Amino acid sequence: MIRALHRWPGLLALALVTILSLSGAALSVFPAAERITAPQAEAGLTVAALADRIQAVYPGVEQIRRSPSGRITAYWFDQGAPGAAVIDPATGEGVASADPNQAERWLTNLHRSLFLGDGGRFAMAAGAAAMLILSLSGAALVVRRAGGWRHWFAPLRGPLAGRLHAEIARIAVVGLVLSSTTALWMTASTFDLLPDGGSMPAVPAEVSGETGFALDQMITLRQTPVAELRELSFPYPGDATDVFTVKTDRGTGYLDQGDGALLAWADLTGWERVSETIYMLHTGQGAATLGLVLGLMALGVPAMGATGVVIWLAGRRGRPRIRGNQPAGRAKTILLVGSEGGSTWGFAATLQAALTEAGQSVHVGPMSGFAPERYARAERIILLAATYGDGAAPASAKGFLDRLNASDRAPNIPLAVLGFGDRSFPAYCAFAKSVAAAAEAKGWPELLALDTIDRQSPQDFARWGRALGDVLGIRLELSHRPVQTQTTTLTLVSRRDYGAEVQAPTTILRFALPHASLWQRLRGAGFARFHAGDLIGILPEGGAVPRLYSLASGRRDSFIEIVVKKHPGGLCSGQLTALEPGDTVAAFLRRNPGFRPGRSRAPLILIGAGTGIGPLAGFVRGNARHRPIHLFFGMRHPDSDFFYGEELVTWQDEGRLTRLVTAVSRGARPHYVQDALRGEATQVAELIRNGARVMVCGGRDMATGVADALAEILAPAGLTPAVLKAEGRYVEDVY
Repeated sequence: MIRALHRWPGLLALALVTILSLSGAALSVFPAAERITAPQAEAGLTVAALADRIQAVYPGVEQIRRSPSGRITAYWFDQGAPGAAVIDPATGEGVASADPNQAERWLTNLHRSLFLGDGGRFAMAAGAAAMLILSLSGAALVVRRAGGWRHWFAPLRGPLAGRLHAEIARIAVVGLVLSSTTALWMTASTFDLLPDGGSMPAVPAEVSGETGFALDQMITLRQTPVAELRELSFPYPGDATDVFTVKTDRGTGYLDQGDGALLAWADLTGWERVSETIYMLHTGQGAATLGLVLGLMALGVPAMGATGVVIWLAGRRGRPRIRGNQPAGRAKTILLVGSEGGSTWGFAATLQAALTEAGQSVHVGPMSGFAPERYARAERIILLAATYGDGAAPASAKGFLDRLNASDRAPNIPLAVLGFGDRSFPAYCAFAKSVAAAAEAKGWPELLALDTIDRQSPQDFARWGRALGDVLGIRLELSHRPVQTQTTTLTLVSRRDYGAEVQAPTTILRFALPHASLWQRLRGAGFARFHAGDLIGILPEGGAVPRLYSLASGRRDSFIEIVVKKHPGGLCSGQLTALEPGDTVAAFLRRNPGFRPGRSRAPLILIGAGTGIGPLAGFVRGNARHRPIHLFFGMRHPDSDFFYGEELVTWQDEGRLTRLVTAVSRGARPHYVQDALRGEATQVAELIRNGARVMVCGGRDMATGVADALAEILAPAGLTPAVLKAEGRYVEDVY
C-alpha cells in the first residue's frame, strides 16, 4: 500500500513536481541575493531618523517600506510624477531602481500558477499535495528499507539508482515536507479557505486637525528601530484629517500628523504571526539561509524523479507480472517474497498462478511489507526467501526479521518457509533458516517444515509444491520455467594459461568491454557499470543454470576479466577454457556490493588462493589512491600457477600494492595461505587493531582455515573473526 501510494503520485505528477521544485529552488536565491546587495541600516537607527532623512531628499514621499531582507524602498510624487527607489538608509538617497526583477516575477508566476491564473494555482497546489504524499510515503519506505527509524542513516546497498534515490530522500525529506505543507497553507489562504485572523486598529474619530509635526520628534517613531519597520505611510498632502500609518513586527498604529500622538494601536494576532512564519518558511523572505537550504533540498526532486523512474522500470523488468493478485485484506494465502536479483519473484508468480487456478485467493508482496494486521482473512502465510551474501536479508526482505523479533507474538496463521540458494556456498539458505528459527522461537504455527531449493531447481520446486498441495488438500503441480536473464555478447580478446604442470588448468580470460548506450549508462544496465568483485553469469550451452565468476576488473579498466579453473566434467568451465580470441560468449552482470573494499583509507588485508586471486587482483589494480594493501596469496607452485605474478610486481613498484606474501602448497615444505598468516601474526594483528579490513576469496576449506588462523592471531587482542564481521571489517566471497 505504501509503495503504491509513493509510486503513482510520483509517476503521474512527475513533470508538475519537477517544475515546482526547480522554480522554487531558483526563487530561493533571490532573498539571499537581495540580502547581500541591499544597503542595510546601521544598528540603532530609528524609523524617525530614517523617515526624516528620506523626506529631506524626497519631500513628496508617500510611503517607506522595509522588506524582510532589510531592503528599504521609498515611493513619492514629484510634480505629479510618481517615483520609487531603493534607499541607502545612511543618507536617505536612492541608490537603485525599485522596479521588480523581471526574472523573479516570471519565476514567481510559473511557480504559483504556471501562468494560468486560478486554474494554474489549483494545479500547483495538486503538485504540492503530491510532493507531500511522496515525501511522507518515501520516508516510510526508507524506514522500512533501513530496518527502523534508528537505522535512518545506515549504509544502503543495492543498485546505484535505488541507493541514490534513498540517500537524497534521507537528506531532503524534511525540507520537502516543510515546503509542500507551507505551499498548501498559502494556497488555502489565497482562496480564502482559512480564516483571515488579522486585526486593524479602529480608525481614530478625532485628530488634532494640525499638520507639519516634525518626523524626528514623533515619540512612537523614535522608539521604533528600523529593524522592526515594515511600512510607514504618510498622510495625503493637504488633508488635515488623514494620519500616519505605521506597521511593525509588533502591530499596526495610527499617528496624528499635527502632534505625533499615537491615536490607535493593534498588536499582531497569533494567527497573523503563524501565517507570517509560514510565508517566511516557504519563501525564505527574512530567512535567506533557510531559503537556500530548502532550495538545495528541492533540487533533489528532479534527481529522485529520474532515479524513481529507473527503479520503476527496473522493477517491471525484475518482477514478472502477477495477474489476479488479490489485496492483502481479502486473500486467504499470503505469499511474501525475499529476493535480491529478482529470480525468486518468478517462482512466486508460478506458485500464485497454480494456487489461483486451484481456487485459492492469493496476495503476493515483498517480505519487507510484512504486516499481519492486514491479513484479515488469511489462512496461511508462505515465505519464499533467498539469501544475500553471508546470510543477510535480500533487498525485498529488509526489516522483516526486525519487525518479527520486535512483535509481542507471531501471527496465529500457519507458516511455510521455502529457502532459495546454492549449495556450493557456505551460507546456503542461511536467511531462510534464520527466519524459520525466529518463527519457531515466537511460537508461529507451522504449515510445512522448512525446505530449500538448490540453484533454482524446477524439480525441487515441483517436489515442494506437491507437499504443499497435500497439506492444503488440493492437487498442486508447479511447472516453473525460469525467466531467462537478458545477456550481453562478450568477445574474448586474450587468454593466459596456467596450471597444466600441476594438473589444474586455469585460464585468465579477458573480454572486450561492450558498448553501452547513454540510457544503459543512466540505468546502470548490462555492463555499463561494474566493479571488481561483482559477478559475471554465464549460461553454458546445454545447461539450465548459469555459473557465476568473480570479476577481476572494473569498468574503469576498459575490459572484463575473469579467472577460470577447468573442473573435470565441468560444463561451463570446460567451454570457457576452450575459448580462443575472437570467440564470443553470452553473459550477464550480477552486482556483489557486499564484497567491495569501500572508500576508506584504512589498510586492506586481502587473502586468497587459486582463482580467488581474481577479484583481489582487481582491487589492487584499481588502487590508484595508494591505499595500503597487504596481499596473502596461496598457490600450488610459482612456476605453474602464480596468477598475475608479473602484474603484482609492477603494482608494487607503482605503490598500488604495499606487501605481497605468498604460500606454496606443492613445494618441498607445503605451505598454505593460513600458514603464511600465522608467520606474519604480529603485523596482521597490529593492522587489524588499527582498523584494517579483511577480505577473503577462494574455496570453502581455505576460508575455514583462514578464519581459524585469524582467530588464533586475534585472541590476545580480544578480537575474533565474528566480531570483525559484525563491524563490517571481515567479508568473504567463498565458493
